[in-house]
Amino acid sequence: MPHITFRVSDQEKSWIDSYAQVNGVSISDAVKTVFFEKLEHEYDLKIIQEFEAEKKSGSLKVYSHNEVGKMLELK
Repeated sequence: MPHITFRVSDQEKSWIDSYAQVNGVSISDAVKTVFFEKLEHEYDLKIIQEFEAEKKSGSLKVYSHNEVGKMLELK
């Protein structure tokens, strides 16, 4: 498995250590978890922004439960 090295200040190292300890995980797992949660959050925000832009422009098509049921021939 590849290794990644990055530099942090003493204070940042202390925060990372504390976070890992409080959550009962290794430093590696703590950093990976926080990184991927941030990545997922940013992706979610991008999707929301795209949704809002489509809604504002009038190009968003929304279907009711009944319409979806008919489209899938469930009703």
